[in-house]
Amino acid sequence: MSSRLNRALGPWQLMFTGLSAMIGSGWLFGAERAASTAGPAAILAWLLGAFIALVIAAMATELGGMFPVAGGMVRYANLTHGPLVGFMAAGANWLSIVSVVPVEAEASVQYMSSWPFSWARGMYHDGVLSPGGLAAAAVLVVVYFLLNFWGVRFFARFNSAITVFKLIVPATTAVLLMASSFHGGNLTGAETGGFMPYGLSGVLTAVATSGIVFAFNGFQSPLNLAGEARNPGRSIPFAVIGSVATATVIYLLLQCAYLGAVRPGAGGWATLSFSSPFAQLAIAFNLNWVAVLLYFDAFLAPSGAGATHLASSTRMTLGMQRNGTLPDLLGAIHPEYGVPRPALWFNLGAAYIFLFCFRGWGILAAVISVCTVISYLMLPISALALRGTLADRPRPVRVPVMRVTGALAFMFSSLLLYWARWPLSGDIILLMLLLLPLYLWCRRQDSWAQHRAAARHAIWFMVYLPTIAALSYAGSPQFGGHGWIPYGWDLIVVAGVSLLFCAWGVRSAVAAPDLSLMDEADDGLPDIGH
Repeated sequence: MSSRLNRALGPWQLMFTGLSAMIGSGWLFGAERAASTAGPAAILAWLLGAFIALVIAAMATELGGMFPVAGGMVRYANLTHGPLVGFMAAGANWLSIVSVVPVEAEASVQYMSSWPFSWARGMYHDGVLSPGGLAAAAVLVVVYFLLNFWGVRFFARFNSAITVFKLIVPATTAVLLMASSFHGGNLTGAETGGFMPYGLSGVLTAVATSGIVFAFNGFQSPLNLAGEARNPGRSIPFAVIGSVATATVIYLLLQCAYLGAVRPGAGGWATLSFSSPFAQLAIAFNLNWVAVLLYFDAFLAPSGAGATHLASSTRMTLGMQRNGTLPDLLGAIHPEYGVPRPALWFNLGAAYIFLFCFRGWGILAAVISVCTVISYLMLPISALALRGTLADRPRPVRVPVMRVTGALAFMFSSLLLYWARWPLSGDIILLMLLLLPLYLWCRRQDSWAQHRAAARHAIWFMVYLPTIAALSYAGSPQFGGHGWIPYGWDLIVVAGVSLLFCAWGVRSAVAAPDLSLMDEADDGLPDIGH
């Protein structure tokens, strides 16, 4: 085994990894779940989600251009704030990506359950997969594994080939549904409580937990595969921004088509329930050939996303090993195929754990969304800190008005965490704190002085997590809280507190970052110009 990755990905291939990760199971179910939470205002939820994703992605793009390394998303915090914060941020990030692998398989099987065969219908009941459905999903996860096993070139060719198809099918579905049946009154909500029947809180919660953050999380894939990009300084911004913008158009078309096609009735949008939303709507409007195409794409789209997220999470595992918080074994790379196969096997095992613990798309999508938000928190803090500590470092991408943009990115991340609603927001924060014993075991060889230094740079983060949990507990009932802070004021309080923690986090950064932690030689990569 060697430590060399292959720089084999061009800008379009890199962008297709982002698109493939975004246009997965999210398009199959996201429109329905967003509508059930926000009603017609789900359109605003997608626009707000896209805006927040672009602001946060801008931070990641600047960092990725500066340090085009494998698993970049789990390495920036380690550079700027030491191993403890680095491990916590990396842990949340890794959880948010590796758990997507089984959720894509679950989505395919859930769509399969609406096939007109008794054996298929038995795979999904009451929101969870049956034992037969679990077995089918487990086989699909193995397929994702094999697509990564024989190298990044093989994976990239497969991914590029199917991504174009994955874009055509949802766009075609949306246009045909709108042409077949579009009730414009649905968007105004004249019979179901208006355009915003569940209030602004419904829109905000939809962004956080209905699959919107989950859908846009795919922008991380180009950043985690940056160590295999031929010209990262140009490829990374093209891939990240291009994938988010394209996915936004697709998701808005789908949401409009869903809102216009269904008739919610007296029970409102929250009472609607489909096992395979767009396929069932296509059949209802006699678009049977579209339904067949959707059933096929229900395997293809999630498979591309599942394979992409497995590739991304594998590079994250490699990055965490390079951070010194995972065993050296996981850093070995196959000399012929240039793939970190031990890390790939490790992530396969983790995917199976999530598969058997969370047996429904909706359950796991909400958990993933909150883990994703926590993983975003360190991006603006690291980017802001490096503007001071590495001011002269070349930046192929330079975010304008960084002080304002970075503060907004951290504020949006904090608000997303709050919008996820109590107790889910508190449960995931508790999970992050439970990672501490694992960190201590991985860093058991460190001296007391090293532990003390790591803790000094991490105090702000350790205080931030329970503070947001406490605000979520005390917040308004609209977000699951106990109403001690009135609705409206709770949003202002969370935003203000987040800005204070943003300033504290930037001041807590390492004064002189150790650039050897991000050295390309650390990855065994050739020294190439940009």
